[in-house]
Amino acid sequence: MQGSRRTLKLLTVLLLVLIVGLIISAFHFQKNSNALWQIISEKCVPNLAKSGNPAPCQQVNTSQGYVTLKDLNGPLQYLLMPIEKITGMESPIILEPTTPNLFADAWQQRSLLEKKRGTPIADSALSLAINAQYGRTQNQLHIHISCLRPDVRQRLDALSPGLNEQWQPATLRKHRYLIRTLSTAELAQQSAFIRLATEVPDARSEMGKYGMALTALPDGRLALLALERNWLMLNSGSAEELQDHQCQILNH
Repeated sequence: MQGSRRTLKLLTVLLLVLIVGLIISAFHFQKNSNALWQIISEKCVPNLAKSGNPAPCQQVNTSQGYVTLKDLNGPLQYLLMPIEKITGMESPIILEPTTPNLFADAWQQRSLLEKKRGTPIADSALSLAINAQYGRTQNQLHIHISCLRPDVRQRLDALSPGLNEQWQPATLRKHRYLIRTLSTAELAQQSAFIRLATEVPDARSEMGKYGMALTALPDGRLALLALERNWLMLNSGSAEELQDHQCQILNH
């Protein structure tokens, strides 16, 4: 009898996971998943070539291979995206040495938020995030440049003394993250994607399962975070969960 109950519970959990996965997949495909790519390829890049104005993008940096675009969600959020067609974390292109160092480029472009706001913003309030393959709605790689959630800021501040250059687990937003520190120079020297693929066991063959984030620590170091998808924990690999696009942290 007890064994039958355990089997029933297991089947119930597996059914729930399947249903959640189907719901997330349906949400993933219900919208125009190529909308961002169409903006880049049909508007921003052609407009720059024709008139010198990259609208609706803020900039098209052909030498560095990326564009920046003000996101409709939130007063300050921007997106940094490659000019090249790259679907996302699962694309092998992100691990090629010739691919632009997009995370480093996005961190450099964080000044867009304070330009938009008109006043300085501390790095401690800012963050980058990219979602896993099934934790996103768009099939053009895009890095969210936005504010960090205040509760995540407090959690990282508490964790900071124990963080170092080794990946170590920590719970944020009820999900298991891997976190390691690095300097701004190290961020510029090596792609965050390549760093994840080479330093975390089995990550290279499963990159599409991961979301990633970046923010500053109180002592000036950077924290690089990786979130692996886990359907059993209702975790789609959306590292964007660490961000607050309404930027409540700026009101504290």
